[in-house]
Amino acid sequence: MAEVAAERAPVVSSATTAWRSYVLPLVIFALFAAIPLLGQFTAEAYLLSLVTRVMIFAIAALSLDLLVGYGALVSFGHAAFMGIGAYAVGILASHGFGDALVALPVALAASALFAWLTGIVSLRTKGVYFIMITLAFGQMAFFTASSLAPYGGDDGLTLQSRSTVAGFDLLANDRVFYYVTFLCLVAIYLFCRALVRSRFGRVFRGARENETRMVTLGYDVYRYRLVAYVLAGMMAGLSGFLLANATNFVAPAYMSWQRSGELLIMIILGGIGSLNGAVIGTAAFLLLEEWLAGFTEHWKMIFGPFLVLAVVFVPGGLLGLSRFIMRRLRRG
Repeated sequence: MAEVAAERAPVVSSATTAWRSYVLPLVIFALFAAIPLLGQFTAEAYLLSLVTRVMIFAIAALSLDLLVGYGALVSFGHAAFMGIGAYAVGILASHGFGDALVALPVALAASALFAWLTGIVSLRTKGVYFIMITLAFGQMAFFTASSLAPYGGDDGLTLQSRSTVAGFDLLANDRVFYYVTFLCLVAIYLFCRALVRSRFGRVFRGARENETRMVTLGYDVYRYRLVAYVLAGMMAGLSGFLLANATNFVAPAYMSWQRSGELLIMIILGGIGSLNGAVIGTAAFLLLEEWLAGFTEHWKMIFGPFLVLAVVFVPGGLLGLSRFIMRRLRRG
């Protein structure tokens, strides 16, 4: 019996690895790609708007999971990068620069610059100190945006239309914008996946497990973390660019600490340290939020306890729960 079990173990492990690495991502992205087809049988505008929002926040969640799940860098100011990307679109549009070929590079550059400047300081701290200093920088960005009276201040800034692309209103069509967002999500997912599996990613993950050992081996851990922090900031800036175009509105609330907390909850709900989990957790969070809001205006009183129970009883997130169920089914 032991020999049979030993022979079956690698097969099960290989099948599980194949499921996580190839099948599950294909299923997730196939579902996203098929959503516009379902719009023919329901309220298309509402469905496209909802799922576009899910994909935009999934990009931000992937960027945060890169830091938290693979680098143990728990940032409580990650939404600041989203807000900076969104404000880059809004401020440029208010001055007549509404083309994506201008707004997108500026959004990415501004987010990267803020990540670099704050990362230089933040990454010299650890643990709770890192959490608090990222929170402080995030709130600094929030209050700076609130004080921008020419751009709406606390009330935010309304965009007249979505960004053009080389002068053409391609993004004005909801389906086109949906698939542009979809392609951005796929690109960010593949980039994060390649980064984590690369030599850079192995060093970055190694520093999470044993920083002293990595330093002893000759790696500049601080530099690796700073590069990862800047990349994560740029990816969040991309999500901010898309969010501003999706809503035609930007506001300081985009970079509040509550929004950063929501991003953390998304990756915890899906399963920390899993790119698939970041996407699934985001979808579960936003769809559950939308569903509960349809029942009562006090939906947060239901949503809060549910999240607490999910964290306590499903510590591995939704992906951990699915793995547990599959193991039980195989044993049965």
